[in-house]
Amino acid sequence: MRWGRPQWAGRNYTILTTATVVSGLGHAGALIAAAFAVLGAGGSATDVGLVAAARTVPLVALLLVGGALADRLPRHRVMVAANALSCLSQGGFALLVLTGDPQLWQMAALAALGGAGQAFFGPASEGMVLASVSGEHASRAFAVYRMGMNGANIGGAALGGALIAAVGPGWVLAADAAAFACAGALRAFLDVSGVPPRTGDGGMVRALRDGWQEVISRPWLWSVVVQFSVVNAVIAAAEAVYGPLVADAHLGGPGPWGVALGAFGAGTVAGALLMTRYRPRRLLLAGSLCVFPLALPSAALAVPVSAGWLTLVMGLTGVAVEVFVVTWMTALHQEIPEEKFSRVSSYDWLGSVAGIPLATAFAGPVQDAVGLRAALWGCAGLVVLLTAAVLCVPGVRRLTRRTPEAVAGERTPDVAPPVAEGPAVG
Repeated sequence: MRWGRPQWAGRNYTILTTATVVSGLGHAGALIAAAFAVLGAGGSATDVGLVAAARTVPLVALLLVGGALADRLPRHRVMVAANALSCLSQGGFALLVLTGDPQLWQMAALAALGGAGQAFFGPASEGMVLASVSGEHASRAFAVYRMGMNGANIGGAALGGALIAAVGPGWVLAADAAAFACAGALRAFLDVSGVPPRTGDGGMVRALRDGWQEVISRPWLWSVVVQFSVVNAVIAAAEAVYGPLVADAHLGGPGPWGVALGAFGAGTVAGALLMTRYRPRRLLLAGSLCVFPLALPSAALAVPVSAGWLTLVMGLTGVAVEVFVVTWMTALHQEIPEEKFSRVSSYDWLGSVAGIPLATAFAGPVQDAVGLRAALWGCAGLVVLLTAAVLCVPGVRRLTRRTPEAVAGERTPDVAPPVAEGPAVG
């Protein structure tokens, strides 16, 4: 039997996808390991939150700088350097846990270093996969990439949990450091011989201003960014704070809640698989319609429904999320000039994550003020209201998928074009 990758999946695409799967397998388990490392050192739940916040703050603070830098330097080099920084962060964290008595400030500092690495990696990586394939295959290629990434996150979390129980969190953190080193080494082998040199004319401030102009000049773009600055925040509050409370009171504890979260992960894999076949003509209309189901988990928790129904709702929501993500990234790749892509991506990332710490911090006080059910209905209502508002923007409804011929010549690929290859023999 002959097995092989599709002809559109050239060398660069394969390297990028493999590196993402490798780092995803390591990092998903390491996030769990970090929490157990803090608890193992005598920390409280508050201390776990402080270490998590220490990772988030530099991520938010440095995203725009990371986007501007990625548009001034070869993006693959920024990605490799960011992987090296994450490797040092996780390696140092592992060393502390394995050899000594780690202090809270030390763990927070190393988590912050990892957050800084992610701030530079994220904007540089956005669009790299899409740029490594021809336009007609971009949507399918990104869907396959997302399928591998989501599968790695699910498998990595399960494997990490098992390894923490077997050998302790320190070795899981060490494995994550090794995974980042391997991913960075893979990305160093990207073929960039066809990439023209980037220039840094104008300075960092001008670069950020140019990126901002690209965002605000497109109502469809900034409206979705504003939408998700709130949507992501209320979903994080519902899942991180309210969900466990409802599960403990009505669903039978953490077990059913974990199954529901696992169903969401499985739904994202199924959604990515769907998007390898589904090619909507009106990209943002199809994607935005799939944001409405993101209100369903909060509504289901507010009722509350049974654990079985909640699991089904979470699975369907995962499918809807992937439809939005793939259509959104396809639209960005089609519409944004390549030389400004990372800066635009950094504003998108900033909008997506900036409100999450605030929402999770105020979730408790809001619940105390209005009650748990009212808070959850409020989360669901905000998702529906903002999505309906975004659909009133003409550009969201009208932006259509263009033919490869229409897009050709408008952008310079960030990696050399893939060479068509025949199927490998297995």
